[in-house]
Amino acid sequence: MLDLESCAVVRTDVPLVSVDTSIELAHPFGRELPLALELAAAWGAPVVRVFGGDASDLAGIARRLAGELHRAHELGVAVALETHDAFSRAALVGALLDRVDDPAFGAVWDLHHPHRAGESPEEVVAALGPRIRLVHVKDARSDGTLVPLGEGDVPVRESLALLGDVPLVVEWEKRWHPELDEPEVALPRERLALGQMLQDR
Repeated sequence: MLDLESCAVVRTDVPLVSVDTSIELAHPFGRELPLALELAAAWGAPVVRVFGGDASDLAGIARRLAGELHRAHELGVAVALETHDAFSRAALVGALLDRVDDPAFGAVWDLHHPHRAGESPEEVVAALGPRIRLVHVKDARSDGTLVPLGEGDVPVRESLALLGDVPLVVEWEKRWHPELDEPEVALPRERLALGQMLQDR
């Protein structure tokens, strides 16, 4: 279990935009979610990223999550469900957002997964709208192979053109895809590519 007292206060010139967890809302999350909210507040991160897990009981997820959001309000932190795995489709994430009509619950838009599921950027924005709290930016080919920004089929430029003032995070999955370039090589390149895309939009 997470011990908040053992977690050092982070001092950095780079703003923390999220505490990324592997909490799955479909499973009992006990003290994990409240502790993650407290950690995010202590570190100054506005969002706790969660996954959905099994998507078969949206009503149950909504009911259990709603009971935790009062603490999120007190701490000034939001819980944000990523478009990932069973919840890759923004339409499904949006359906859960509709059930939990609370500004302390939002979405993380991973650009790759809704695209893989056949959704256009316009459909994603229609489903998630102003409740998008964070965007994971990455590119991939149609076979799922991750590639540098601008070299794949994910509509990154089109997605960015639809966004307002939302934090963007380049996601480089070296841990799960060891064939990818080292972060020291990849991240400066990705930063430049993303900067150019933002200038062009």
